[in-house]
Amino acid sequence: MTHEYVDIDTLKFLLYNVHQVEELLQAERFKEYDKTSLDIFLDSIKTFSDTALHPFIKEMDEKPSVFKNGKINVHPQFENIIKTAGELGIIGAIFDFEDGGMQLPSTVFQAAHFIMNAANNHVPGYFGLTSGSANLILSFGSQELKETYIPNMLDLTWGGTMCLTEPQAGSSLSDVMTVATPTDKDYYQIKGQKIFISAGDHQFCSNFVHLVLARIKGAPTGTKGVSLFVVPKNRPTENGEFTYNDAAIEGEFEKMGQKGYCTTHIIFGDNDDCRGWLVGEANKGLSYMFQMMNEARISTGLMGAAIASAAYYSSLKYANERPQGRKLNSSGQKNAEEEQTLIINHPDIKRLLFSQKAVVEGSMSLILQSAIYLDKEMTSTSAEEKEKYNLLLELLTPIVKTYPAEQGIQSISNAVQILGGYGFCFDFMPQQYYRDIRIIALYEGTTGIQSLDLLGRKITIKKGKALELLAIEIQETIKNASAFDELKPFANTLLENLSLVQKVISTLMPHAMKGNYERFLADATVFMDFFGTIVIGWQWLKTATVANQTLADENGNQSQEFYNSKIHTMKFFYTYEMSKTKGLAKTLMNEEELTIQVSKDMF
Repeated sequence: MTHEYVDIDTLKFLLYNVHQVEELLQAERFKEYDKTSLDIFLDSIKTFSDTALHPFIKEMDEKPSVFKNGKINVHPQFENIIKTAGELGIIGAIFDFEDGGMQLPSTVFQAAHFIMNAANNHVPGYFGLTSGSANLILSFGSQELKETYIPNMLDLTWGGTMCLTEPQAGSSLSDVMTVATPTDKDYYQIKGQKIFISAGDHQFCSNFVHLVLARIKGAPTGTKGVSLFVVPKNRPTENGEFTYNDAAIEGEFEKMGQKGYCTTHIIFGDNDDCRGWLVGEANKGLSYMFQMMNEARISTGLMGAAIASAAYYSSLKYANERPQGRKLNSSGQKNAEEEQTLIINHPDIKRLLFSQKAVVEGSMSLILQSAIYLDKEMTSTSAEEKEKYNLLLELLTPIVKTYPAEQGIQSISNAVQILGGYGFCFDFMPQQYYRDIRIIALYEGTTGIQSLDLLGRKITIKKGKALELLAIEIQETIKNASAFDELKPFANTLLENLSLVQKVISTLMPHAMKGNYERFLADATVFMDFFGTIVIGWQWLKTATVANQTLADENGNQSQEFYNSKIHTMKFFYTYEMSKTKGLAKTLMNEEELTIQVSKDMF
């Protein structure tokens, strides 16, 4: 079977068999759904992706979004995309019924977004940002804000954005300088500018609802003084109409990839007539925004895995069609008189393909695992259970953001390599996917920032409780895998790696306890690579165990080769990737401080 950009059979195997999403349907929140209805939703998303998204991905790269006469113009296909997405209910898929949503499990919602991102990664960000900003208003906004903005956002008549970054601040949100001046009305006057605003404007939405971080005059310095505001492009008037709100599009960033996904520079209040409405309480904006930021980080990791999926199937198709060279015979020679063999028959090409498969499917599984925790947190009836799943989600979020991004880059590099010189040419897709994915390691906090978050905050949260809970989850997988003789060696390897994690943390923590945080966090990115590899190893062992059990029970709805491929790819991952963790651990426990006590002149 040909998979042009995603393997739906694998996605559903992970969804239903590995992560058992049907168990969620027993919760009161999801009782309206069964497997059939979930399949209908996913199949409709696949049809939408096949017809409205995938055919236009190359054209969106060749005809990118442009800034002209104060407006952003995107590809004309977006008119049809936005109309259809609104009809499918994609924006409010996980929202409550009473808010106009479909009340779907987040796990299914993420699976749908994986399909769409794999089909055309230039598009779903428009949906995700509108959904995220609408959800934030629903969570913390007043009833008036909800009634004014949510209905038009749910059908994509209006778009939504998150406006955090400023030229002088970058990722340091404590340095936000956009000012909110109180008035004697129900609004504030907003003045400042924001950059790198994804999906910030285009001709097919009549209004944009910007969620803006700003500092109320007189507020405390640092992150404690940051508030959150709804700042529409066009604001409501007393007579029920809308007027321009002095939120000017200053320009469009021209990027190396994702050219159909506009990225704007917005200036608020250049004419001192920009109004913003406070969301929730003053000075709590960053804590509110973190809800959307965490959602966006998971969505960004998903986007990376999906782009890697599209590149994998593109290179797999090429490898199955391209004849080149001949296989070696038992004498180590090639017979020039034989017909050329397909390149997929060469061991090194198989290595490159398996490396991609391992990254794509391992990342897909981790994304669904995180979504399962989110759904279980939402539906749990006890405070203890809610805390458990919240902590697990907190710990995994920076890994979900980072592993598919960083390893996805390498995965797509392998896709380019498979095509050889053609991989470097615009006539073939891997080069575009390579350009598209590079931004994923930068979106929503760079790899360095995510790594600092993982080691500095998430590993130590609640005195290490999140890590303890994850260890219990991993040990359950090890126990299940150990029931199969074929999987015991890999279960033992994962157990050894759990011990190695403890050894590394025990080596690093004394630096933090002595107040030497710079040394503690100096190699946080190395720790991310180390820990992320182990977490993906857990997902692969979990997948292989289910595949093995399915074969043993002879109750699978796929071919034996399908399940054997999961087991084989797990073995590949443990042989080629898990073997790296010992070297990374050695680096992390090294006593030399090679990146700290050095002069800039050494460069």
